[in-house]
Amino acid sequence: MSPKIPLLALVGPTAAGKSELALQLARELGTDIISVDSAQVYRGLDIGTAKASAAEQKLVKHHLIDLVNPDEDYSVADYQRDARRVIASQWRRRRLPFLVGGTGLYLRAVIAGYAFGEKGKDEALRARLEAEADDGGTEALHQRLGRLDPAAAAKIHPRDRRRIIRALEVYALEGSPISRQVEDTQKREPPYRLLLYGLTLPRPQLYRAIEKRTERMLAEGFIEEVRGLLEQGYRRSSPGLQILGYRQLAAYIAGEMGREEAVTEIKTQTRRLAKRQLTWFRRERNIIWLDRTAGPEGIVKKIGDTAKEIFG
Repeated sequence: MSPKIPLLALVGPTAAGKSELALQLARELGTDIISVDSAQVYRGLDIGTAKASAAEQKLVKHHLIDLVNPDEDYSVADYQRDARRVIASQWRRRRLPFLVGGTGLYLRAVIAGYAFGEKGKDEALRARLEAEADDGGTEALHQRLGRLDPAAAAKIHPRDRRRIIRALEVYALEGSPISRQVEDTQKREPPYRLLLYGLTLPRPQLYRAIEKRTERMLAEGFIEEVRGLLEQGYRRSSPGLQILGYRQLAAYIAGEMGREEAVTEIKTQTRRLAKRQLTWFRRERNIIWLDRTAGPEGIVKKIGDTAKEIFG
């Protein structure tokens, strides 16, 4: 038997119905859920991220949610570190580690064993680079990155300030380009025995599900949730309030958008997010796609039976 830890994962686009299936599957397998969601790591972002309710969390324990406040940074490297810890802990308890979510980069960082640098981050350096971007423009930082790490610069948009600053930070701290991390990753053996499922719906049904979920979130108090975060003192520029849905509703609350305009923008951008997620996950070579229209019972049985057969 392989010494690698077995790992089950259920991924797919937003609103495809992953959470409902995952709850049933986790109970069937007697295990917990490890979230793979870059929005659910933020405390206080509940309705707009479709975070599991208190009742659902009582049924099945959820890991890697509510980790940081909305004004705190949380990187892919942070997620990889935390996910590795939870996966190892689950397996020590003889529970099958079970990843569920739609953030493709988080998933890939775990299953491919991304080779991140050893020196973490430098807040003072980031502040200096932010100030330089404010004074001279983000494009000027991108040009500097192009001289230091052409491979990374070619893949980062000239106005993507966050990623440009991170790439420059890595170069300064590690003394080597961030693109080297990609090369190092490609040399590594996958760290887990992976069984990966992707959940999808025909495009028209997926888009209708997105529409309905957005309306349901609004009915459940999404606007009030955003207003409450702002009243707590969190700025609109905080990482948590830059997330899809929160960004548009914060603009509506500030009087910069009408309610209908903000809601339409949320639905449009969520459809685009779903398309990007599908594109990302379709690049995963070993993914097994399941059509959500088949019904939850059949899908749960198929995944559960296969997981038990492969992993014991």
